Amino acid sequence: QVQLVESGGGSVQAGGSLSLSCAASGYTSNYCMGWFRQAPGKEREGVAAVDSDGSTRYADSMKGRFTASKDNAKNTLYLQMNNLKPEDSGIYYCAASLYHGRHCLWAGGAGYWGQGTQVTVSS
Repeated sequence: QVQLVESGGGSVQAGGSLSLSCAASGYTSNYCMGWFRQAPGKEREGVAAVDSDGSTRYADSMKGRFTASKDNAKNTLYLQMNNLKPEDSGIYYCAASLYHGRHCLWAGGAGYWGQGTQVTVSS
């Protein structure tokens, strides 16, 4: 059983930065740990992920702006978000998936979800 708790959301102006954290409990070494987001009226989409081998994956629109990392000793996943845009607003979820590679960012593959944290970017 894996439990995930996100923190660090908030409000920021366009061009600003936010950092999110996801504290995990349970054994996560075999999982791909990812960040997903959902805006009102839209489907949940993959943002960034750190796979079990340490490799990272990003959705195209986040490349160069977002950085995902994981501290294995703390069992914590991070997301550094820079140059934020209003379209980045939404609820950000941490997830653990047994799918790997490009499937890390497939929301349908996640087996465990955090409760989500709100990110609001104003123009």
